[in-house]
Amino acid sequence: MSSIRLFILGSLDERGPMHGHQLRLLAEQEHVNLWTDISVGALYGAIKRLAAEGLIVEARVEREGAYPERQVWQISDAGRESVRGMRLDGLRTIVIKPDPFDLALTKLDAERLDLLPETIRARINALEAMIADTESHRTHVDQYLTKAEKYVMGHKTERLRAEVAWHTQLLEELPDIIADERARKDTPDHD
Repeated sequence: MSSIRLFILGSLDERGPMHGHQLRLLAEQEHVNLWTDISVGALYGAIKRLAAEGLIVEARVEREGAYPERQVWQISDAGRESVRGMRLDGLRTIVIKPDPFDLALTKLDAERLDLLPETIRARINALEAMIADTESHRTHVDQYLTKAEKYVMGHKTERLRAEVAWHTQLLEELPDIIADERARKDTPDHD
């Protein structure tokens, strides 16, 4: 499921025809980069792909003042059908991406095990800073958000808090993990 495709098709379905710059402004206004994997700069490429697939079609070309001509896009019938499926998939699909940290924790450097507690504390501090930044930004944009957007931004904060809790528990377990790693590395058949 592509978030950027859902954003473009959903926006055209809800708001009617728009040109790329209007979609970009809408993405910035809705702060989609804060709670989705959408890069606002990638919108134009996605628009071209959707047009090539026939999910959006050119409604007209317009020019405002001294600005260059802009293609105004509207969702096609095929696009409407596609976005219905995307909305449903987006609500049903659970996405939890693997974190490279997990693999690194299972492949520790035996000669640097003493640095592990400091590294985990630094991760906890970084996660707490991300929570503070997210909450601060949300406070500034709160008046512009819909109820659903507010709830979604809270989802990000809760995920970060869960990461802090997991890392805090890991920090408590580190002495046992480090002892296990040292014991495994000292075993003759471990090569």
